[in-house]
Amino acid sequence: MSIFQQPRPWLVGLVILVGVCAVSTSAIFVRLAIASAGVSGVPFSLFLSASRLAIASILVLPAWRNFKLTPLRPGAWRYAGAAGICLALHFPTWISSLSFTSIAASTTLVNTNPIWVALLCWLWFKEKPSRLTVLGIGVALLGGVLITLGDTGAVTTGSNPLLGNFLALLGAWMVSLYLLLGREAQQRGLSISSYMAVVYTTAALILLPFPLIFGSSYTGYPPTVYLYVLLMAIFPQMVGHTSINWAVRWISPTLVTLAILFEPVGSSFLGYLIFKEVPGLLVFLGAAILLIGVALAIVGSRPS
Repeated sequence: MSIFQQPRPWLVGLVILVGVCAVSTSAIFVRLAIASAGVSGVPFSLFLSASRLAIASILVLPAWRNFKLTPLRPGAWRYAGAAGICLALHFPTWISSLSFTSIAASTTLVNTNPIWVALLCWLWFKEKPSRLTVLGIGVALLGGVLITLGDTGAVTTGSNPLLGNFLALLGAWMVSLYLLLGREAQQRGLSISSYMAVVYTTAALILLPFPLIFGSSYTGYPPTVYLYVLLMAIFPQMVGHTSINWAVRWISPTLVTLAILFEPVGSSFLGYLIFKEVPGLLVFLGAAILLIGVALAIVGSRPS
């Protein structure tokens, strides 16, 4: 089957499921890397982000040799490059927000992208969501808030909540644009491999100086840290982000971002298996509400 043929709905759903499961491993590998290095904070987080993108850009190097320049509609390269810039900006803005506001506030705000994607699709693509879809988005976001609050246990305000909340919101805007720009680039003729080569390389080149600027280093860590960075590049980045970007070409970006809200569910489950962290009742309640919200949005998105 050609990558430019409309895939069957079950295949798109399967790819999204694989993608969400893959991105759910990101928090686990970060926790393991922090434990191995014995350090944490913004500089080390930026090292992890820049390194995973750098490795991902190396892994997609073969795609540069196989670029097919036919037939591309105007703007395909520009949209892909802009998506790379948005991906690079997403990491430092969201990660930095954790230094100024609570984890609950940061993760809740950065996961508001279904709202922004739905709004942008309405304004940009004239894809007006139905009332049932809007209701589903609201219910799903409520479930995401409950999962976040239940998973953090304690609430802290942070040193500068206003700045931290703005940075988290900016991170949500960047990832929303990243997905929509990727959709445009692919619909203008770029294959998923060519698109990801441009995006990952652009984002890596932008992010590489950030750890050094913030006083971190790329050397001197235990070997296990680099193993976890490699695993981050392979699973959350290569498998997770690539699957999600492929899916967003074929179905509504709003539905894709709603599916991404299941990431905290997957992360909580893996946290239980690996770290023996038992989720609270709010996590289970939030997961159930989130599932209802996604179901409502999917039903509301069907053609009448």
